[in-house]
Amino acid sequence: MTREQAAAWGAAGDHSPLMDNYGSPSRMFVRGEGSELYDAEGRRHLDFLCGLAVTALGHAHPAVAEAVAVQARTLVHTSNLFATEHQAPVAETIDRLIDAGSGQVLFQNSGAEANEAAIKLARQYQGRGRHVVVRARRSAHGRTMAALAATGQPEKHEPFQPLPEGFRHVVWNDAAELERSLAPEVGGVLLEPVQGEGGVNPADEDYLRAVRRMCDERGILLVLDEIQTGFGRTGAWFGFQHAGIRPDIVTMAKAIANGAPVGAVWARDEVAAAFGPGDHGSTYAGQPLALAAARATLDTMQAMDAPAVVAATGERLRSMLAAIPGVAHVRGRGLLLAIEIEPDTLAGRTGPEIARACLDRGLIVNGITPTALRIAPPYTIADDHLAEGAAIIADVLGDRPEER
Repeated sequence: MTREQAAAWGAAGDHSPLMDNYGSPSRMFVRGEGSELYDAEGRRHLDFLCGLAVTALGHAHPAVAEAVAVQARTLVHTSNLFATEHQAPVAETIDRLIDAGSGQVLFQNSGAEANEAAIKLARQYQGRGRHVVVRARRSAHGRTMAALAATGQPEKHEPFQPLPEGFRHVVWNDAAELERSLAPEVGGVLLEPVQGEGGVNPADEDYLRAVRRMCDERGILLVLDEIQTGFGRTGAWFGFQHAGIRPDIVTMAKAIANGAPVGAVWARDEVAAAFGPGDHGSTYAGQPLALAAARATLDTMQAMDAPAVVAATGERLRSMLAAIPGVAHVRGRGLLLAIEIEPDTLAGRTGPEIARACLDRGLIVNGITPTALRIAPPYTIADDHLAEGAAIIADVLGDRPEER
């Protein structure tokens, strides 16, 4: 950033108007196109992160930009006391793509809000005495209070204790331990098909099928957090579809509107009926401007057959990454991947430090663990950009500190 921009953020010792919740950023981006971002000094960066798996169609996608511009000139907001034109079509598309039987949609503004609503819905449906939700260690479901309590990362809990009660940890991908946790007071199981913030850890398909069976046997709701995996990111419309199961509740956000703030909860009809007027609400949720972006995004994804594109592109990218010297293995699904870096190649560096070195060379990735990078490029990325990004990672991994 320039000195003036740094001062505005408080990075130059001046008082900043912004809270220090996200730290002092090293870049200010001012323009994007496709898989490229440009900072305030005109430097080009390849975006292999998509704003944390959000801009799946790339930056400034023409169809989405035009839909938002038209809607902004027409109607931005009313309230949920009234219907607007994009609500039913977007909800119908979500219900069709989930393909888990007839269901209904409640719009929200973010993934955390969607998970809060899903937890409330599960408790409302099950009633008192079946309020406990089982979730996995290293999961991430949001930073609002119930979503934080549902997040399986105790280090994030401590500053905000006491958190809402009624959440139980189990080991990820361990069906036997999960079954042992299913006491009579358990009303829901909340899982991610791929743990995103926890390190890009895919659920085994047999594990998800076993969880579905256990829930069916006990009348427990299976709630799947598809906020990072939904809308084609894994090579299926939703991550649970790889296992051939049907959830009771699905939460979603991120890629649904290519950057506009939209979240949603889908629930099968019987469960959705537990919410009546006034049981949950959000002033901005489902407003016309955001849903215009969602409608254009979903139309574009369907026209391009996003899951098929992601599956093919993901295989090409996985092969490029696996061939990089110093990469121990590649994990994930589709275009939600992580590379685990060999200890000798790390040479005392951490995943976040490797990510910062990539940024300095014009590539945006995320140090998701001390030993791994998360990679989530747009579905529309060209092969030459895939190769360019993989080459930057290879150069950074090969530039060991003792060789400088």
